[in-house]
Amino acid sequence: MKIVLGFDDSPHAQAALRWVCSQAWPSGLRVVVVSAVRAPVTAYAEVYAPAVAYPLDVVQDLAKHHEELAARARAELVAAGITAEARVLTGDPREVLVDVARSEGAELVVMGSHGRTGLAKLVLGSVAAHVVGHAPCNVMVIKRLLR
Repeated sequence: MKIVLGFDDSPHAQAALRWVCSQAWPSGLRVVVVSAVRAPVTAYAEVYAPAVAYPLDVVQDLAKHHEELAARARAELVAAGITAEARVLTGDPREVLVDVARSEGAELVVMGSHGRTGLAKLVLGSVAAHVVGHAPCNVMVIKRLLR
């Protein structure tokens, strides 16, 4: 069985990781931890002002942060006796997770959900809703209850 685990630095992703580690899986399970580096969006005040690229060191720091996150998640899975690999890919997390699930022939995508509603969901979008609607396999969305 192959699982794609969407992972970022949110408590919801941590909850998804804990869920995967706590389940009794059949032998031969392989988990691909995927952390997507979303390209920074430039903003400018004037309509005619050119977009300014982010400094290379900012983009590299962001990628390094995601690499550390994915490596820690992989280590936790391995400590739980699960075969795992970590990948950091650049792009929209919604598309990255769907693409990896498809290319890997995954049977399940596991991810956390922030549980945003209303305007926040409209403005920020929902990675979980997109993946549920577009993934070629089942998707388990782990919601962490906030207190």
